[in-house]
Amino acid sequence: MKLKTRKSALKRIKIKKNCLERKKAYKAHLLRKKNSKRLRRLSETSFIHFSDIEVFKRMLPNR
Repeated sequence: MKLKTRKSALKRIKIKKNCLERKKAYKAHLLRKKNSKRLRRLSETSFIHFSDIEVFKRMLPNR
């Protein structure tokens, strides 16, 4: 039986050559009280921690 991909994980993660990229949280609403430095940091892409990569590989089996 073929394993299914977790669509929620697929929408949130970009698969690169050597890593998995994700966006940072807390940038959807209530932005007025966050300063510009914090918003700039939240705009950057982040990488999934190496200890979590195996979990995401199981979520995305055919990628």
